[in-house]
Amino acid sequence: MENIRKIDRIIIGQLTSDGAGVKLTRILGHNTQELLDPFLMLDFFGSDNPADFMSGFPWHPHRGMETVTYMLDGKVEHEDSMGNRGVIGRGDIQWMTAGSGIIHQEMPKYEGGRMHGFQLWVNLPSASKMISPRYQDIPANKIPVVELENKARVKVLAGTFHGVRGPVENIIADPEYFDVEMPDNAELMVPVAPDYTVFVYLYEGAARFDENRKEPLHAGEGVLFSQGDRVLVKTGTSQARFILIAGKPIGEPVAWRGPIVMNTDEELNTAFRELRNDTFIKS
Repeated sequence: MENIRKIDRIIIGQLTSDGAGVKLTRILGHNTQELLDPFLMLDFFGSDNPADFMSGFPWHPHRGMETVTYMLDGKVEHEDSMGNRGVIGRGDIQWMTAGSGIIHQEMPKYEGGRMHGFQLWVNLPSASKMISPRYQDIPANKIPVVELENKARVKVLAGTFHGVRGPVENIIADPEYFDVEMPDNAELMVPVAPDYTVFVYLYEGAARFDENRKEPLHAGEGVLFSQGDRVLVKTGTSQARFILIAGKPIGEPVAWRGPIVMNTDEELNTAFRELRNDTFIKS
């Protein structure tokens, strides 16, 4: 029998700024980290005012975790200490495994219109925190979309939906990352691993994610689910668009300071000491 997940809690993002002054909504962060294992942080940015985002994210380090940038609109140029350079554009996803350490920058490339997207941080287990850094840069035309009879569309960035597998591969958290569009008066059932953390962020429209709750959730609200092997979504008079993210919990202590995520304070102190001594980069 299907065990449909219920809403465990609703999470509302907080307006903040990061980098050199980029305005964004922080949906997940330090206050949700214990609940959302292996996910650490989720930011949503969306503005057509260049003053809100053009300062970007100048050179900064990462170690012990992964950053995932998914662009809905606009372009971001990235460059790193290993000599990699590129542009993440509309509909593209970049999954960067920082591992043992990388220093990079992410700077908007403004060509008019809106800068709109997400950045997700994913933890790494202790055994993998010092692996060699790597990127998976996936252009929009390589990301499959499953179109259902009820006109719902599921963009499969990572994981598998209806037998269609996303292009992001070999990630330790075994993630599923779907961008879902639903018309009004539609229903969608999404299978998920029963012991994985599952989270949804609704960024357009309204939808119901728990039949025990009469009122729908609206854009700007996130959902952490209880255990189960299905997520049921229903729309009413409004369409909806949301991201659904699932992953395997790590279950280890987290020592997190700024852009570096380790297991102990000692490991954090080592990382920042190496950063000061120019011995941070290992490969």
